[in-house]
Amino acid sequence: MPASLDIQHLTSDHGGRFETQVDGLRCEADYVRQGHTVTFTHTGVPAALQGRGIAAQLMATALDWARAEGVKVVPACSYVRVYMQRHKATQDLLK
Repeated sequence: MPASLDIQHLTSDHGGRFETQVDGLRCEADYVRQGHTVTFTHTGVPAALQGRGIAAQLMATALDWARAEGVKVVPACSYVRVYMQRHKATQDLLK
């Protein structure tokens, strides 16, 4: 896993993205927020960067944010679903 990444949280009226740049390439986790529910719709890490734990750091940051916001999570993205299955401490966030 790479050293701690500089992950930015970008928001809009209805959703947002957690993103970071690694070796000049963008990695992201997108979500849509509706009230007290956040649906993670996409996690993307370029093929050249896969296997380095970047998506895991994005999701750890994103789920920490969801917990702090007091929202429930819908893991529409397959990576988010698997991440949450593997990290039992996140199960209470599931809607």
